Amino acid sequence: MVTVYDVPADRLIKELAEELKKNDKIVPPPWASYVKTGVHKERAPEQEDWWYIRAAAVLRKIRIKGPLGIESLRKLYGGRKNMGVAREHKKKGSGSIIRNILKQLEAAGYVKKTPRGRVVTNEGISLLDRIAYKVKKELEKEIPELAKYT
Repeated sequence: MVTVYDVPADRLIKELAEELKKNDKIVPPPWASYVKTGVHKERAPEQEDWWYIRAAAVLRKIRIKGPLGIESLRKLYGGRKNMGVAREHKKKGSGSIIRNILKQLEAAGYVKKTPRGRVVTNEGISLLDRIAYKVKKELEKEIPELAKYT
């Protein structure tokens, strides 16, 4: 069985974002086209579908490292803030973006709350494994040598 651990993260997130676009419960809010993803960023994301990419990345991250809370995810999606001539400082990512994405993933049934943080539900695991299988098959078409190792 192919899982999220068996395929490259960038390919999995790209395919998962396309799948999340089909779900009517995961929709970017009206302010998503103007907001920065953290105080360490200078501009808003340039990609049109960045909300779905972030949602896919959050779902994958919770599956791999879960249970995770909002503060843990803020640390993971943070970065270095340019302080001019002073040293750069680590800053957290936007809590509002992560909180809204988690609410949408919960409404879609992919994530649920526990006392220790959010975890992926069986439906979410099924979705991730199905997408991972699809990515694995595409990789085997591109690189036939990979089929020997499965």
